Amino acid sequence: MTLEFLLTSLVIVASPGTGAIYTVAAGLSGGARASLIAAFGCTLGIVPHTLAAISGLAALLHTSALAFQLLKYLGVAYLLYMAYAMFRDRGMLSLNGEADKKNVRQIIVSAILVNLLNPKLSIFFFAFLPQFVRADEASPVNRMLELSLVFMALTFVIFAAYGVFAAAVRRHVISSASVQTWMRRGFAAAFAGLAAQLAFASR
Repeated sequence: MTLEFLLTSLVIVASPGTGAIYTVAAGLSGGARASLIAAFGCTLGIVPHTLAAISGLAALLHTSALAFQLLKYLGVAYLLYMAYAMFRDRGMLSLNGEADKKNVRQIIVSAILVNLLNPKLSIFFFAFLPQFVRADEASPVNRMLELSLVFMALTFVIFAAYGVFAAAVRRHVISSASVQTWMRRGFAAAFAGLAAQLAFASR
């Protein structure tokens, strides 16, 4: 494990993205428990991508336009659905002040889908992980698995920190109807923006 890998991973994970935004929204809507569940779900959502990168299946997304476009537009549709649900204050991310009453299964499934339906993640890991595997590595697969586990651990810790912080300021959000409205609109716009970004993404 190199310092370069840890620092690079920290920068990547800490950068605001779909998973981080979802976890923050979960913290604001459902409290600390919901944010930890969301962080766990988002972490699970990257497991298939790391396994795809290790096994070489990510190369299919890189070479097959049909496979890439299919997964991409499924991701776009889901992000737009989340944007609509947030804007209408419905579903598991509604800011209705009912902490710890969110459906655990809903939160985990949504968190997994947020990352699972993003084909760019598979291609990212396919390009990212091998950079930190030496050419003379005795067991490159085991090394990539080790790097993947560290990356996932960092993902959970950082996302959980984001979510718990959001949960800590939750009282200030739900105490004001106008703040709730602007927060819903902000998250809806963020999810819609991520959907647009994914829609224009290329291999």
